[in-house]
Amino acid sequence: MTDAAWEHDVAETWAADLDDEQLVSRMTSLAAVAPHPALAAFELGGAYDSTGREAEADEQYAAATASGLAEVDPDRAARMVVQHASTLRNLGRVDEAITMLRDAPEHPATGAAPRVFLALALHSAGLMDEALRVAIEAVEPTLPRYHRSVRAYAAALTD
Repeated sequence: MTDAAWEHDVAETWAADLDDEQLVSRMTSLAAVAPHPALAAFELGGAYDSTGREAEADEQYAAATASGLAEVDPDRAARMVVQHASTLRNLGRVDEAITMLRDAPEHPATGAAPRVFLALALHSAGLMDEALRVAIEAVEPTLPRYHRSVRAYAAALTD
């Protein structure tokens, strides 16, 4: 299977209307023939993640990182930070999720998603004012006006 054919099959799998077991089964088959172990682990982790199997997703995301996903596919690596941190939050490892999201670099593949998920993790940690501030600051650049006021109100939440 060519890399392009594999990518096509992965995209089709994500677009298909599959139940949880079908998704995991199909992604497991695709992971077995992936062009790189990091890609296999990322996509299989995503399948586990989206079907509520967070412990297995965590293992796969860690394997993707260890296999060099950042070098193999920077777009997927950026997305994985969001996905893995969300999984960690769901596993009750909120502090790890917060650290991961605070360290997440800006990337076009994720836009403001790391900050939105950071706000969720902060909320889970009981840091309501900081969570609201992060969420407001994530949205502020998209507003057509009121930037100065919104930034000041957001800052006042935690100053």
